[in-house]
This record gives sequence, structure tokens and C-alpha cells, in this order.
Amino acid sequence: MIRKATEKDIPSLASLMGELGYPTTSEEMETRFNKIQANPDYNTQVAEMNGEVIGMIGMILGTHYERNDHYIRIVAFVVASNYRNSGIGAALLNKAEEWAIENQIVKLVLNSGNRDERDGAHQFYTNRGFEGKATGFYKILPYDFDTN
Repeated sequence: MIRKATEKDIPSLASLMGELGYPTTSEEMETRFNKIQANPDYNTQVAEMNGEVIGMIGMILGTHYERNDHYIRIVAFVVASNYRNSGIGAALLNKAEEWAIENQIVKLVLNSGNRDERDGAHQFYTNRGFEGKATGFYKILPYDFDTN
């Protein structure tokens, strides 16, 4: 079953972020989730089986600078390792496509790291019609805003 994420899912979302390679505490996830849920341009969906959250997809509705249309960017997407290759990821992507259609959007966008452990994910995206068309660049600024 795919459904909208709620506050009760926060511990599961934190665990899934760890599986994605971003160790996260429940407290950190609660802070992030509350900010995300307050923004109507975000949509977080979870896959649930037998009462257990086993996957999630986090999306944001974006506006182009260079075009007159919109897009949906998938900013977080993960299925628990013991449920991969069972159709859960495809169901979550289908939910993203449904949200796009509801918003009259024809383009889904996502980034995925260029690490060996992401090769299976890259093949999964390609098999579902995504094209590798861009190179992402990141810069971490040398400022520390956590001066608690």
C-alpha cells in the first residue's frame, strides 16, 4: 500500500535514510519532516506492508526558470534492502507519476550518486524510462551555522 507519510512514520523514515546512505536519527528526521510537511510543494509517500514502512519517495514541485512549465523532482527515494526487486520501487514511482498527472506535469527529475553501489538504482531508473542527461555539481560552503 502506498500512502501519504505522517508523523508516526518518522522513525521509519529515519531508518530508510540510513539505508540510502545518510544516517539519520529520529530527532533529526522529525525536524526535517516537520519543515517538509509545512511546505505544500512537497509530497512524501511511503510504501507500507503488514503495518511496516518499507519504502519512501519524497518529491517537490518545481518551477523552471528557462521554460513555462513545471516539473517534479524526486529528492529522496529508497526501498528497504530486504524488499528491493519486489515491485515496491515501481509502485512508488507510479505514485510520483500520478502526482505529476494530477498537477498537469509531464517531467520527473531525479539525481542519483555516481557511486558503484548506485549502479542497480541507475539501471532501475533507465528501465523505467529515465535518461541520464545531466551532471550534478556540489559545493559545501565553509560556514558553520550550528552554533548552539
